[in-house]
Amino acid sequence: MKTQKVTHQSYLPSNNKSKLVLRRTRKRFNPKVFIDRTIETTAIVSLLLTGFSGVGAMACWGLEIIETNTNPNIIISGWEYQKNRSLGAMLVSFSAFLGTSLVGVSLSIQPDLF
Repeated sequence: MKTQKVTHQSYLPSNNKSKLVLRRTRKRFNPKVFIDRTIETTAIVSLLLTGFSGVGAMACWGLEIIETNTNPNIIISGWEYQKNRSLGAMLVSFSAFLGTSLVGVSLSIQPDLF
């Protein structure tokens, strides 16, 4: 990624040579870089959340089976609600990943010059 830098230099005249006294570098705000990094961060976070929610859903599914096998009188398990919540979070975060990926690709497409 390119960053634009603005450099300010000051010279003090002395005898025959110029000496560099002060050099400051200031980065300029680039909205394209900011948008690209925001989209990239959102995509990574949503993928991580999808993975963790999937692991949570599988764990709740296993605990639901264990609870049902140990006590056959249970009609609706508490783990079923947790499993459904994890699956819902997984669906939402994966949809967020697909959405941010689509937006990122759409913004990176360059128009063809004929």
